[in-house]
Amino acid sequence: MGKRVALVLAGCGVFDGSEIHEASAALVHLSRGGAEVKIFAPNIEQRDVVDHLKGSPAEEKRNVLVESARLARGSIQDLAELKASEFDAVIFPGGFGVAKNLCSWAVDGKNCTVNEHVNSTLQAFHSAKKPIGLCCISPVLAAKVFPGCEVTVGQDKNVDGRFPDAETASAITELGCKHICKNVNESHVDKANKIVTTCAFMCKAPLHEIFDGIGTMVQEVLKLA
Repeated sequence: MGKRVALVLAGCGVFDGSEIHEASAALVHLSRGGAEVKIFAPNIEQRDVVDHLKGSPAEEKRNVLVESARLARGSIQDLAELKASEFDAVIFPGGFGVAKNLCSWAVDGKNCTVNEHVNSTLQAFHSAKKPIGLCCISPVLAAKVFPGCEVTVGQDKNVDGRFPDAETASAITELGCKHICKNVNESHVDKANKIVTTCAFMCKAPLHEIFDGIGTMVQEVLKLA
């Protein structure tokens, strides 16, 4: 019987929601791993809406759950309905929506607040000793909620210009967590906390390398489940 995995989205689109390629990669690797997946998102208003063609703010309002339903092909539930007891693991793709909608990292950095349902979901899986997978910027959720945990967002220096957001590693360290430097095609497993992380688009890398890195994260999550 396949593992039951909850996938939590933050909207649809890299600049104001979930990163579409990351969400899709996670779903492909979960499918390949024989997992049974259900998708969730918080039923809240987006912090902002970005015109992805112009790269500038748009004067409109959108709902995170409604937008996430685009990625879920309509099959999605309110995050408030997620019960950790019904799943073996949870995975959070990245995208600016994580830092804008699931928490306030985009505005407040390490002083951010985490959405109540995101926080309770993370706490529930952690308390039940069930694995949590996070990629791209989403490892900051674990860093904020679980002081002392180990995560990766890639490198802590902008190596060859490939890690423009390397300062995120320093902020994670300031939260009392340990940042582990990893390449884009690798993931890190915090065995004590059952947290698996990979940097994905935090690295400027070819799409297939990001896809492979997310694959290692998914595989490790399924092993721990």
